[in-house]
Amino acid sequence: MTLTFSPEKYGSLLAQYQPKPITTEAENESAIALAQTLEHKDNLTQEEITLLELLYVLIEQFENDNYPITEGSPLEILRHLMEENKIKQEELIGIIGSRGVVSEVVNGKRGISKTQAKALAQFFNVDISLFI
Repeated sequence: MTLTFSPEKYGSLLAQYQPKPITTEAENESAIALAQTLEHKDNLTQEEITLLELLYVLIEQFENDNYPITEGSPLEILRHLMEENKIKQEELIGIIGSRGVVSEVVNGKRGISKTQAKALAQFFNVDISLFI
């Protein structure tokens, strides 16, 4: 089944939320709450998917502008991103390796390889240089 896009339905969604660049914490929290509501909804329409993608862009831009990650070791950055995104080690299994590999990386017993850095950058939607 192919989802079709209705400009009228999308316009109605945009009128309800009225997206714009996020400039305050309150606006960011509101955008995050709406994104989470959409993420947990079953059978999103194409219009809802498009709005969710727009919210991701707006939230990411606000957070990059207000909470840049520029300092720290790759391990410190990984731990920070895990904490901020409420990611548990188990959620990284399959992204950077097995349970044992994930445990070793997160606990600093093993460095982050270039392949793992690329996977982590994609997973957290950040620049790969943070993990190298």
